[in-house]
Amino acid sequence: MNRCAALQLFAAYNASMNEKVYAAASRLSEDDLRANKGAFFGSVLATLNHIIAGDTIWLKRFAQFPFATLAPMANWPMPSALDEIEYADFAVLLSKRREMDQLITTWTAQLTEEQLDQDLAYHTMAGGPAKRNLYGLTMHFFNHQTHHRGQVTTLLTQMGHDVGVTDLTPMIPESP
Repeated sequence: MNRCAALQLFAAYNASMNEKVYAAASRLSEDDLRANKGAFFGSVLATLNHIIAGDTIWLKRFAQFPFATLAPMANWPMPSALDEIEYADFAVLLSKRREMDQLITTWTAQLTEEQLDQDLAYHTMAGGPAKRNLYGLTMHFFNHQTHHRGQVTTLLTQMGHDVGVTDLTPMIPESP
């Protein structure tokens, strides 16, 4: 599997897992959704907002190349902080998550190996300059989502809501 195929797999896994996590979260009461459960970002709602904030920041950075499929990111507000709750309404958050997952899926389907070899110059949230390899940054992008979705999955499980299978393995194509 080449790098582009791997990123397409991660995008499909990301979208699938987000559907599972959001389905489980939709069964929570408003109080449980917003309750500080001691996770890094406190609540399920805050952690889901953090994931979308991180995704927004990275996709806006990736759009600098420019990737035509990421042009819609220009209309997304830039988060001012990683703990900002941009979408307090769960239905709106779910809608934005689905929109973003479609963008990610389309974007990864159009990436080339040559693009992945390029470096991306950007500014950190603290304003400092940075320059790193696009493939490495894209791997971080997906790893970040997985890390925090794991936190949400733990919170949901603690509140009695099973997300189901979270392994990537079932999505990896069988070898002949």
